[in-house]
Amino acid sequence: MGKSILTAGAEPTSGALSDLSPLFGDAGLIRAGADLEMGGVPLARIAEKVGTPLYVYHAAVIRERYQALATSFAAIPHKICYAIKANSNLAVLRVLRDLGAGADIVSGGEMRRALKAGFPPERIVFSGVGKTGTELESAVEAGLGHVHLESVAEMEELADIARARGARVGVGIRVNPDVTAKTHPFIATGQGAVKFGVPYDQVVDLAAAIARQPSLELDTIAMHLGSQLLDPAPYRQGLERLLALVDRIAAAGIDTVRYLDIGGGLGIRYRDETALEPALVAAAVIPLLRDRGLTVVLEPGRFLVGSSGVLLTQVLSRKHSGGKDLVIVDAGMNDLVRPSHYGAFHAITELRAQGRPPLRMDVVGPVCETGDFLALDRELPGLERGDLLAVLGAGAYGFVMSSTYNTRPRPAEVIVDAGRWAVVRPRIRDDEIFAAESVEPAWETQG
Repeated sequence: MGKSILTAGAEPTSGALSDLSPLFGDAGLIRAGADLEMGGVPLARIAEKVGTPLYVYHAAVIRERYQALATSFAAIPHKICYAIKANSNLAVLRVLRDLGAGADIVSGGEMRRALKAGFPPERIVFSGVGKTGTELESAVEAGLGHVHLESVAEMEELADIARARGARVGVGIRVNPDVTAKTHPFIATGQGAVKFGVPYDQVVDLAAAIARQPSLELDTIAMHLGSQLLDPAPYRQGLERLLALVDRIAAAGIDTVRYLDIGGGLGIRYRDETALEPALVAAAVIPLLRDRGLTVVLEPGRFLVGSSGVLLTQVLSRKHSGGKDLVIVDAGMNDLVRPSHYGAFHAITELRAQGRPPLRMDVVGPVCETGDFLALDRELPGLERGDLLAVLGAGAYGFVMSSTYNTRPRPAEVIVDAGRWAVVRPRIRDDEIFAAESVEPAWETQG
């Protein structure tokens, strides 16, 4: 089990970065004298006013990433539907909505977030392997643009719901294309024997079953290969398999497919990887799509928001134990679970450079777990109590995967835009975590 966590795609957990400038560039960070700034705002000033742990997101970086993707696919009809699961803060969603993005959702809660942020229902795609009947009812009532089906049973339930409401729903089939992409095994979703998608050899039969349902219209064939992909080749391979299915579906007399959804998964730089630029993905897939008369749908999450965010934390203390130097900070695995869950590497830097000599250390959190760490065997400047640190590349799968384990409040969230900053999710108090619980249960009895 421990070995599999650090297989292909996982970032290494040791070592130093001699040059942070590429990562600073990705995040729109600069060192102004000793101070680390984002969008013209010193991050230390935000940390001192709001407190730590704290997530900060850079709106300008999100816009730049979106425009890079839109420009790369400008030669063909396309739609960009942001994968809300990566970062669902309403202020972040509003930035993307204003750019014209749609939304890719995987739960009823994400649907309500998307609608609250102002995404038009017709620009919302409902994916997800385990939709409940209540969620499907809400999707029909809201008039969502597409519902991607994962099974015959889900199709039948959705058809019954739509028929009862006199609605006609546009649906897609999420295909498992059986394409293996090199990434961490926990975030690989396109190969066989995983829970995602309809097996390739069952798709045409499901398409025919959908065509027999007057309340449904098959308009999309979709795939998602995984997350943090760094090679464009699997996109081309997967798309070739999708196009073969489209042709077989058309040969069966079904001519309603208008969209090909190739998912997201574009990888970013966390350490010294070469990020997967959208132009490379476009070059791999546009030649296959140019003359097909289909609109390509992209569902990026991490690519749009991952580099835009930092997690700010403060050093609580230092100790030396078992031949190791340990730095204890106030952010832990409950705030950023990626290092302990995936073995992921996140660069760490001081908010105010002190010029101290480097020291090899573990950066650990306050949670009562041995696996609570942000960095292991990392070379960092000598740190002292009260120093403020930034954990880079924390804009995706950071706050959204956080928890209140140990009854610790989840971090606050801040957005920075053109020299301004605002708290977009305040930190709640400890007692608010358990405010809805009951000391004296309202018992019910049988009979």
